[in-house]
Amino acid sequence: MQVSRLGGLFPLLAALASAQERYRTPPEPIVSLVLAEDAPSTALCPDKVHLLMVRREAMPSIETAARPHLKLAGARIDPLTYGPQLGTRVTKLSLRTLEDPTERVIVIPGAGHLGGVSFNADGSRFALTNTVASGIELWVGETATAKARRVDGVLLNAVQGATLRWLPDQQSLLCSLRLPAAAPVAPAAPRGPNVSQSLGKKATVRTYQDLLQDEHDVELFVHYGTVQLATVDAASGSVRKLGEPVLCSGVSASPDGKFLLVERTHAPFSFHVPAGQFPQETMVWTSDGTKVVTLVDQPLADTVPIGGVVTGRRSIQWVPASEHTLMWAEALDEGNPKKQVDKRDRVFLLTEPKGTPQVWFETQHRFGGAQFGEDGALVLVSEMDRQQRRARTWRYDCKDLAAAPKLLMDRSTQDAYGDPGRPMTRTDQRGRGLVRQDGSALYLSGQGASKDGDRPFLDRWDLASGEKQRLFQCAEGRFETVQGFVDEQGARILISSESKDTPPNTWLVNLQDGARKQVTTYDDPAREKLAGVKRELIKYTRKDGVPLSGQLYLPPGHQPGQKLAAFVWAYPREYNQASDAGQVRGSPHRYVRMDGISHLFMLFKGFAVLDEAAMPIVGPVETANDQFLPQLVMNGEAAVEALAARGIDRTRIAVGGHSYGAFMTANLLAHSDLFRCGIARSGAYNRTLTPFGFQNEERTLWQAPAIYAQMSPFMHADKVNEPILLIHGEDDNNPGTFPVQSPRFYSALQGHGATARLVMLPHESHGYRAKESVLHTLAEMGDWLDRWLRAD
Repeated sequence: MQVSRLGGLFPLLAALASAQERYRTPPEPIVSLVLAEDAPSTALCPDKVHLLMVRREAMPSIETAARPHLKLAGARIDPLTYGPQLGTRVTKLSLRTLEDPTERVIVIPGAGHLGGVSFNADGSRFALTNTVASGIELWVGETATAKARRVDGVLLNAVQGATLRWLPDQQSLLCSLRLPAAAPVAPAAPRGPNVSQSLGKKATVRTYQDLLQDEHDVELFVHYGTVQLATVDAASGSVRKLGEPVLCSGVSASPDGKFLLVERTHAPFSFHVPAGQFPQETMVWTSDGTKVVTLVDQPLADTVPIGGVVTGRRSIQWVPASEHTLMWAEALDEGNPKKQVDKRDRVFLLTEPKGTPQVWFETQHRFGGAQFGEDGALVLVSEMDRQQRRARTWRYDCKDLAAAPKLLMDRSTQDAYGDPGRPMTRTDQRGRGLVRQDGSALYLSGQGASKDGDRPFLDRWDLASGEKQRLFQCAEGRFETVQGFVDEQGARILISSESKDTPPNTWLVNLQDGARKQVTTYDDPAREKLAGVKRELIKYTRKDGVPLSGQLYLPPGHQPGQKLAAFVWAYPREYNQASDAGQVRGSPHRYVRMDGISHLFMLFKGFAVLDEAAMPIVGPVETANDQFLPQLVMNGEAAVEALAARGIDRTRIAVGGHSYGAFMTANLLAHSDLFRCGIARSGAYNRTLTPFGFQNEERTLWQAPAIYAQMSPFMHADKVNEPILLIHGEDDNNPGTFPVQSPRFYSALQGHGATARLVMLPHESHGYRAKESVLHTLAEMGDWLDRWLRAD
């Protein structure tokens, strides 16, 4: 669809193409909706009596996003706090009971950025973090009083992830403490050149960002990542150090509390892969920090095949149903998923740290993990067939290792209608998460996808008889999800319930008689502004017979028969078979909520929005992308026809997407004339910059050069004859979507005389979080649609 009008705004935009603009805001009510405080999130405490209520600010300021940070080995570190970059602040923590709505605020004097609240197994105590200018503080409290106190003299280190976890005694915490040493000072001049060397081994790594750059980065990585492991008594605040400081990437206590499983990162480090692929030594320590044994010392994992796994022991973990038994998997295919073998993995058990490993079982496909039941015998083992996108679940007996396994499930992972759900778990007195059992039965909670949308459910599944009993299903005309059981007998559950017109609230449901009791009564203050929005699940078919669907939103004030312009928002997904691709996903009965950079805010500019427009690419994993472009265009054609059939003006339809959706948008504009204009946020447009695969494409550039060229909008910039708005975060760290992707695509478009606008957002990564950036993005999107979709 050729668009040639360049009057009005665009001469000015051309003149300012290389200038820095001030942040702008969209019109009301968009600003008010973006900045409105959302409903508090609720979580049932382990005592099944209290609810934790968490309120957060809508989003941080640009000043928070602009705080200095270090980019080290794939992580972004705040050097002042020894933790991750700061984000959205928690503004209020409170506790209430299921019966009494009175909230008791957990008061944290001088609160900064509060971290997640962690309860012990019986829910009597909780711990949380408070990040302030001096670092990350540890606070502990009692649920009964909702009072918390700071543990003096303790500063935590959150660089490598979790900073605290309850030990099996449930009275003390295992913590990662910050060391008092000063950070290394950058040299005044380089110490020498940075050299990389390949010694003939294939290293087909993805395109990672924020990697180590030089020797000083290595020093900083070691400094900020090294912690002192310690236990902290929650009652007294006493601290007991465990062993020597360690560059720790993970630690967990055995179920009986006698041992620790410690993962240590060590040299040689790499400038080409993130820390998760650095050499890792996995050790067993005693509970006082004495090393017992090294289980495996994994070398640098830069040669692992795409979609593969490391060789040797991997996924080492404690068996929760035992005292201190360890389990792990080892590849039988050299970690290469393309190697043809009868068995792909072997799973071992080790009952004593210095004992002899015992082979437990082998899997035909890749071992996907195990869940253990409360009875100490039940084990649910999953295996994945990556190529066929299928999953199996087997039942094993942990008390009788020689017993033959029983196949419980064998299904397509893309079959939403056939998804049986996930086992419900229960935390025992040691804090172990175990599959909840009722005799020979367990409980499954699922989304309940159907042709009419999602209807979440709870089933009781008797493994002995194979019979299933539906205990709960989402009510007609509502969207309701199971939050958990509220008693040991399993007679009552907690659910979240919402509808098109009512925001989510928490309810108690009696499974015996179906009786319901509302627990929370949140009423969205923005509901009046949203009341005029209409939503409909629409279904349509593309020309090759694949059924498609999407959620069609109509703007407030829309009158029947009124011709509207529309904005299609989508994200392509790959499927092995058309029957899975055509399934409806999502629910038409959810409350309309908008936050952040949601495209749904364009409703308040007067445009219809087709959200979650299905864009399936159907075909085998290895070659699906051979048909990416023709199938993508077919999807776009079907969406336009479906909208036109519902009164939308087919000459005034825009398309947009984020990340792979931005890539989709650029391709639709290059290879069709279906849309009047496009909006592409944080995309990748030149696939030669991701030469070792992207999304679900596992072939390299050298194996499929034609596909990389065909799928790259950059290579077809001369064919883009509709206006396109490109938005990208200047600090994008997502693999593949380098910030350079958008400027280079813009330059290619500009070089061919296309109508384009490029907006680079300072201090923003793959998703935009600062309120100034979010509001500016929405202003840009609204102005773009106004310019190109308004009737002549």
